[in-house]
Amino acid sequence: MAIIFAAYTFIAFFQNQIDLAAFCAVVTGGTLAFLWFNIPPARFYMSETGILGLTTALTVIAFLTDTVLILPLIALPLLATSLSVIIQLGSKKLRHGKKVFLVAPLHHHFEAIGWPAYKVVMRYWVISIIAAIIGMIIAIAKV
Repeated sequence: MAIIFAAYTFIAFFQNQIDLAAFCAVVTGGTLAFLWFNIPPARFYMSETGILGLTTALTVIAFLTDTVLILPLIALPLLATSLSVIIQLGSKKLRHGKKVFLVAPLHHHFEAIGWPAYKVVMRYWVISIIAAIIGMIIAIAKV
């Protein structure tokens, strides 16, 4: 989430929406602080309550910056994780219990095939950064 909000900080700044850029920067700082203090072993959990608020804010920001169509690219890992659950549930219902993934969501599937957790996290970070940069370039090119 920190990477996504950082991307929207720059998008809002380039659109001269300074108040929105400041809000995104504050949320970026808050999520980075959460990560800083939550290096294993975790001291506290965000759970669905926290992530729902962040994703709601993210959706509103996408509308305010007119980047709703770019949001799936910028938030690619979130989208992939959500879609993996939908695909898994749909497959189990339509294919009589057969699964597409060993486990859903997607990051747990990678762990189930033998990837250590740190490898999954690092690759998600790399993909997040690349997707956010591409999304920022597209959004800023529109301005």
